[in-house]
Amino acid sequence: MKGSYIILYEQGELQKRITQAQALLSPCRLCPRQCGVNRQSTDSKTAQKGLCRTGAKAMVASYGPHFGEESPLVGSGGSGTIFFSHCNLLCLFCQNYGISHCPDQEEGVETSPENLARIMLSLQEQGCHNINFVTPSHVIPQILEALPFAVANGLHVPLIYNSSGYDSVESLRLLEGVIDIYMPDFKFWNPVKAKQYAQAYDYPEKARQAFKEMFRQVGDLLINTDGLAQKGLLIRHLIMPGCLDETEKILRFIAQEVSLNSYVNIMDQYRPCGKAGQFKDLNRPITAEEYQQALSMANNVGLSRLDQKDFSFLLQKLGIV
Repeated sequence: MKGSYIILYEQGELQKRITQAQALLSPCRLCPRQCGVNRQSTDSKTAQKGLCRTGAKAMVASYGPHFGEESPLVGSGGSGTIFFSHCNLLCLFCQNYGISHCPDQEEGVETSPENLARIMLSLQEQGCHNINFVTPSHVIPQILEALPFAVANGLHVPLIYNSSGYDSVESLRLLEGVIDIYMPDFKFWNPVKAKQYAQAYDYPEKARQAFKEMFRQVGDLLINTDGLAQKGLLIRHLIMPGCLDETEKILRFIAQEVSLNSYVNIMDQYRPCGKAGQFKDLNRPITAEEYQQALSMANNVGLSRLDQKDFSFLLQKLGIV
């Protein structure tokens, strides 16, 4: 299956989306932070950066085939992940803290639209089944700007939008018909905790709006006969220590207000990273009991399409077995 963005490219609509997205960079209102700085300027004297610390060009931290994603994304060739530097949410416990917060100023490489397109094409040539944009909320215009060059040179695999869920509906609407698979992580239900751990009191409200918009665009996750995801919404939820009450509310929201047929990955891999050690409640991994309770909660609200971990396949790909 070819990416839906090819149709927009052929119709000339993709260029219109690029223009609309670039307009959101000055004053920047691309994400819920609404920083209002001028990110369009390439002049070092006038260039401004908001909380995401990204200007006119995207910063790429790393890229390559990834075999640790959900099985419908990995297949035999892996998911073609592109990790963007910085983030618009900045959870203090981020497992990619070095990339998102860049405490040592190792920001990655500033990347032109043409080079970003070349990265996509390289991943496709390596046999990846999709292009997986990791932490893309603050670089939507830059991704769109790279696509015409990529399509003209043969890009055709599905595109994945892998975000924290802290997304603006206005920006997401520019991605309709561009993104094939949305993969957001619903992190917090309690605004107080969202404020404490990510300085984003409005995160729960914005995430609920974003999830509904994503589902409106792509619907439930569609998986082909080869077991590969082609289009739709794949939802992640990282269980936090001592926060099962929030997990239950998030799962109930998904079942009742998004779709009972949602494909959900309930993730048990939380561990203290970044500045999590400064908070007693966060300074431990979750327990096996907490994970099992979360799975029971999903069952109780009627969610049955839960991602199944294939550890044997992952170990084989990593050359461990």
